[in-house]
Amino acid sequence: MNITVLAGGLSGERDVSLTSGLMCAKSLKSKGHNVFLLDVFMGTEVTADKAFDGSTDFDAQSFSISDNEPDLEKIRQLRGESPDGFFGKNVLDICKKSDIVFMALHGANGEDGKIQATFDLLGIKYTGSDYLGSANAMNKGITRRLLIADGIQMATGTTYTEAQFKKGKHSSWNKFPCIVKPCCGGSSIGVSKAENTAEFETALEACIKTGDDAVVEEFISGREFSVGIIDGKALPVIEIIADGFYDYKNKYSGKTLEVCPAEVDEDTAKRLQKAAEKAFVSLKLNVYSRFDFILSKDGQIYCLEANTLPGMTKASLIPQEAAVIGLSHADLCDLIVNKSLERF
Repeated sequence: MNITVLAGGLSGERDVSLTSGLMCAKSLKSKGHNVFLLDVFMGTEVTADKAFDGSTDFDAQSFSISDNEPDLEKIRQLRGESPDGFFGKNVLDICKKSDIVFMALHGANGEDGKIQATFDLLGIKYTGSDYLGSANAMNKGITRRLLIADGIQMATGTTYTEAQFKKGKHSSWNKFPCIVKPCCGGSSIGVSKAENTAEFETALEACIKTGDDAVVEEFISGREFSVGIIDGKALPVIEIIADGFYDYKNKYSGKTLEVCPAEVDEDTAKRLQKAAEKAFVSLKLNVYSRFDFILSKDGQIYCLEANTLPGMTKASLIPQEAAVIGLSHADLCDLIVNKSLERF
């Protein structure tokens, strides 16, 4: 098949996306597919008729994830012809030429359903969830409402808009410590832990300044886990043991320990998997995703968030979970492609 791996873009997770994309491109090529790796924002000088000629040497390419999120304004200026508009040169033409587009994008303008909706209108097939499920899961406020309504436990919390913040609506919040995070962010970018009112005010103001709403949740002390889903079925549970607060830097510093299968009793593992499968249905997701959870000291399971296009680097969580059941990275990518084609 002719497969475009779409990566990069203009989110704070750009570096992670490019790293995921390159790994997926290598894996899909190893499965015999004609693969073209494409930065959705930067575009390419390669035309659609030459994209799948097999000339790309992925082994000669490399990307890295820095300790800090990328400077997106600098990225905009690098495009050359114009920083306006999201799709770079030749991007849509190459995607139309593809049998399917492998979505290796993370964060805004990639994981939020906008590109999926565009592709639906253009008749372009793509991997993963459709625009509705993507939008549901990307907005943490909507995620909270849908999951809680379906009986999936989440920490006590609320969402604040900029207008509510300016009117002082947040002054009634009194549960500390708490977590403050952008409503539509990813990779823990912009996430803060506030121990008191002063820290809460600072964290909330910083979050609102990004132009996003802010989700505030009571901090739950406990062990953190993640559960991947493929075709509606849960993968083995993985535990995340961070060296300090699990922010962007700690996620990609190599200092975080990940244990799979997680060292929990069978009942706890099954409860985590069942919660992930239920959340997958609640958010109307397709093909694959990943859910993050906290297991409190008294054994309660709290869902933290959903990831509809989770990381696909070698060190990412879903590939680690898949490896436990005998799926290599290449097998996993191929399975995602085939299950996504079934959806169309």
